[in-house]
Amino acid sequence: MVQKQAFKRIEAVKNLWNKQDLNISVLSMLRGISMKARNYREVKGAPYTRKKYIHGFPQPKISKFTIGNPSGDYNYRLSLIAEKRVQIRHNALEASRIAVNRYLQEKLGENYFLRVLLLPHIILRENKMIFGAHADRLSDGMRGAFGKPVGTAARVEPDQPIIVVHVNEDGLEIAKEAFRRGEAKLPTTCKVVIEKLAGQVQR
Repeated sequence: MVQKQAFKRIEAVKNLWNKQDLNISVLSMLRGISMKARNYREVKGAPYTRKKYIHGFPQPKISKFTIGNPSGDYNYRLSLIAEKRVQIRHNALEASRIAVNRYLQEKLGENYFLRVLLLPHIILRENKMIFGAHADRLSDGMRGAFGKPVGTAARVEPDQPIIVVHVNEDGLEIAKEAFRRGEAKLPTTCKVVIEKLAGQVQR
């Protein structure tokens, strides 16, 4: 589907080029056709992580991994656990963190502690299909091209926790609703596991 859309845009550019009606504003808009986020969900190949050999990669959007009151006395711990083996991009992880934290902060104030357990350290690469500001040429790219760094991601295995929240008993339903909102930002279905400090209780 993504390739079809890309080739349609390439044909549109070629038609404009033949009509000699192509201007710089259109070229700047079509400077690069980026792949959609779902193209990065599948885990394949060796992880690309040796940053000392990589220059110019963008920094992860997620900067805060712990939020709330870490010194509070909490009775329950809730974990948002992935059910599939996927890659989660840094912006999806940040969107999920914001969604969970916003709801918890609105309902509980400072009476919670949230921790993001994933670090997006795997660098994603992409080969741009159209490039060049003045369109000296139009290119479909090369098969199997190495590509340039465009972002970072974290690989997740089944039953691996993504986000952990500590709350008291009056915040259990609030935390579950917060996880439901945060799960919608992630490329995998998740489950919520509730643990008591002295043992595990049913969800």
